Parts: sequence; structure tokens; C-alpha cells
Amino acid sequence: MAHRNRPSAGRSRPASTRSTAPAVTPALREWIIAQAQANVAAPALLQSMQDAGWAEDVAMEALESTLREHLSGVAEQQGLPPAVPVPEPALQTSPARIDVGDRQVDVLVSLALPRLVVFANLLSAEECEALIDAARPRMARSLTVATRTGGEEVNGDRTSRGMFFPRGDTAVVRTLEARIAKLVHWPVENGEGLQVLHYPPGAEYKPHYDYFDPTEPGTPTLLRRGGQRVATLLVYLNTPTEGGGTTFPHAHMEVAAQRGNAVFFSYERPHPDTRTLHGGAPVLSGEKWIATKWLREREFN
Repeated sequence: MAHRNRPSAGRSRPASTRSTAPAVTPALREWIIAQAQANVAAPALLQSMQDAGWAEDVAMEALESTLREHLSGVAEQQGLPPAVPVPEPALQTSPARIDVGDRQVDVLVSLALPRLVVFANLLSAEECEALIDAARPRMARSLTVATRTGGEEVNGDRTSRGMFFPRGDTAVVRTLEARIAKLVHWPVENGEGLQVLHYPPGAEYKPHYDYFDPTEPGTPTLLRRGGQRVATLLVYLNTPTEGGGTTFPHAHMEVAAQRGNAVFFSYERPHPDTRTLHGGAPVLSGEKWIATKWLREREFN
């Protein structure tokens, strides 16, 4: 077990000094994988490495890189699509807030699986209202991607109305896109246009995945414009009176819709093992306005 056979510290640094992790030796890699397979929890693994003399940040990076590589190899052996780089907020030091240049964004919740983060204070009340006012005259029945053809279609599972802002369309859109890029370390040009959705009472979006299903015939057409979707950020532009949260069935979690807050989740491969199944719960009272930003592997044209 982890506490009986601790790893060698190798080229670790004092705990007070942040540094780049040393190369993970084969012996250390085998030890980390063995402990994980024995169901030793990550905090216990991390503590064991610290007890052996590893600096916390170095140990954490070694753990993350080793387990990510191992799980990716296992997934590919099982015939799953290969993992790709994804947007990632800088949460290595468990910050209470993140500086995005013109604003401090609060970190409320962070999950590893699904990879999910809930933020507060991404937009001000005035910015939320400005987006709603700009979108309201341009709303139409929401469509979904038709992966059979590569086009769009009306879907009974989605009963909202919506519209898309082209990238950089308004000052508020440009501001939000810049904040998102800094928040999750992903280029602005790799984002689709910002979509604003309106859900009146009773409207919902049943659970679904945002990536494009590799088995569908229309997916190659969709991928030509920027590759796969690799992450989603939902921004709540108002607070419904009742209902309207974002549900994650595989995580047994629901994120309440609170004006100015946002939920981010990424998916390193287009497969259900990312546990990113999610939906918009029915609005029971009041209305819901949200802005959705999908991020692609490459520049989206």
C-alpha cells in the first residue's frame, strides 16, 4: 500500500519552491499505477509522495501526468478514440479566484470526472442584460446538430429559442470571449460563435453530449470546420425563479442557474466515458437565459 512502500523523492524540490516536475521514472510510474489499481485515493497517494520528500506541486504533476497517460493507454487498448488536449483552467494551486485580466472570477466547484468547474462572477449583471437585449430580436426555434448529415435540425428534446453571435460581433461578446480564453487557456479563434438561448416556463434540453459522435456519417463534415468540440462553457444570464439548472446525470449533480455564473466541462475524447452527459432541466417558474460557448480542437471557421 502507499504508506508502506513510499516512492523515492528523486529530484524533488523543497515544499516552499514551485518547480517543474522531474521526469517520472519507470519505477515511480509502476508504483503510482499499482496504488491506483489498489484503489488508494489520490489524496493518500499525494501525501505518501510528500512524506517521501516530494514537493506538493511536483508530486501532484507527477501523479496527474502518470495517471492520465496510463488511462489514455487503457482506453485506446479498449478501442476508444484517442485523447486530445483540452482547455483547462489553472487550478493546480486550488485558487479561490482566477484573474482574467479585467475581472476576478471565483472558483466554486471543481470535479475531476467529469472534468467540470463551476465559476462565479464571470459576467456582471449589466453585461448579462446587454447580451439578452442584443439577442432578443434575433431569436428563433433552437436547432441541434444533425450528425447524420452534418447540418442542423429541429429536435423535440430541445424546446428553447436561440441565436448565434458571430465571434467578436459586439463589445460584450468580445469581452466575454477574451475572458473565456484567459480562463481556460484556449485561443479565441478556436471557439464557435456565442449562442444565446431562452427557455420559457416548461422549456428544457434533455440530456445529451456536446461532442460529435464519431460513428455518425455526418461527423466528418462537422469536423472540417475546426475539429472536434473539446469543451463547453455555459454562462447563466439570469436566475430563474424555479428549475432550469444544468444536470449531469453520471455525476449525480445539478448546477443551479445563477446570473453571472458559469459551468465549464471538457471532454478529451468523444466518448461517454468522459461522463459529460448533461441537460437543461425544465424551467418551472420564471424564465432562463444562457450563453453557450463551444470550444474546438483547432481554429473554427
